[in-house]
Amino acid sequence: MYLAKIYVTYKPSILDPQGVVIKSALERLEYPGIEDVSQGKYFQVKLTGADQATVAKEVESLVEALLINHNTETYTYDLEEI
Repeated sequence: MYLAKIYVTYKPSILDPQGVVIKSALERLEYPGIEDVSQGKYFQVKLTGADQATVAKEVESLVEALLINHNTETYTYDLEEI
């Protein structure tokens, strides 16, 4: 069995309004050195499969089919055997 940890964020060219608000709030709270904040989504999916390469292809397929908006979002993932 494998655990996919999937991180979805806005593409660099897309304004992240929640990230801007969080950054502004952190500055008002006087946290120094905050250069940028990005807000995103996080998913954990448990999968079974013959091997890690096969499971990785399945993860990419399900993310592309359901978890992201292709116009505005991008993703990365970590895959670990559990």
